[in-house]
Amino acid sequence: MGRLDGKVALISGGSKGQGAAEAKLFAQEGAKVVLADILDDEGKKIEAEINETGGEAMYLHLDVTSEADWAAAVRAAVDSYGKLDILVNNAGILLRKGVEETSAEEWDRVQDVNSKGVFLGVKAAIPAMREAGGGSIVNISSIAGLRGSTSTAYGASKGLVRLLTKSTAVQYGPEGIRCNSVHPGIIETDMTEEMLDSVGREQWLARTPLRIIANAHDVALGVLYLASDESRYVTGSELVIDGGITA
Repeated sequence: MGRLDGKVALISGGSKGQGAAEAKLFAQEGAKVVLADILDDEGKKIEAEINETGGEAMYLHLDVTSEADWAAAVRAAVDSYGKLDILVNNAGILLRKGVEETSAEEWDRVQDVNSKGVFLGVKAAIPAMREAGGGSIVNISSIAGLRGSTSTAYGASKGLVRLLTKSTAVQYGPEGIRCNSVHPGIIETDMTEEMLDSVGREQWLARTPLRIIANAHDVALGVLYLASDESRYVTGSELVIDGGITA
């Protein structure tokens, strides 16, 4: 029996990296998965892979900065599978620049995707979860959302995700809707490849007490816990998956 049997999940940024790992894992654990992204070719490949291996998945195009796209994605999930139980706000972009090096346009772009995109996803999912009798929202933040860093706009956007998560948990807990944030450290994905190469893997390893660099599946396992009923008494919390960096 799967840990998500009977659940319907919508995952943004599901075409690659952590989002794709979450989509595959959720399907293996019995969920019907709607994966959504702007990377259509990659997303359709993940959809096919899940369906060919016995899971059930559907890919949708989703620009997380578009309220209309979010409404359409939630509607498609409910129309196709009857309800929505889980939302994973995974889509995000990285910008490694300090305050003076960051342009206003770059700031706005990072906030649009990483902050506004999460807000719009939460807002769109809540009515469907209310109709379903409850649900679990998992917002992917970062350890950059817990402490200062040299990635100014990125860190600010991820800090917003953390507090939006807590506000959502407080407001909608009485309706059985939980909301938690996940804070990965250095994870081996396409988005972090350039950063790992520029700083040096050995240097990152030296900063990490466990002396390993995690992969997307390591994060997906934590997201699975928060999405499942195993965490039914957990809301408004941060799950830090960083090998001990912030310790």
